Amino acid sequence: MESPVQLTEKAKLEIKTTLRSNKIPDTYGLRVGLRGGACSGTFLLGFDTATENDLTYVIEDIKIFIDKRHLMYVIGVSVDYEEGTNGSGYTVSALDKM
Repeated sequence: MESPVQLTEKAKLEIKTTLRSNKIPDTYGLRVGLRGGACSGTFLLGFDTATENDLTYVIEDIKIFIDKRHLMYVIGVSVDYEEGTNGSGYTVSALDKM
């Protein structure tokens, strides 16, 4: 099943590096979801384990966990990793969302 979320090459590399360098168990993956209300919510990213409410997708050996209740809000989002003068981190951009 194809993931509703896209990962850029930089994000994939950073996620794999983080999981490997921190010796995070194989049961963990990247959680993509929403914090707050649907239209006024912010995207949520983090390393987590699956729950009974999650759908699990795999992109190049990276597990992606999405709560079934959040699925319609994260379809089509892209996760990137950026390094800049103010620091580095993951960014989430929605394509024609909200």
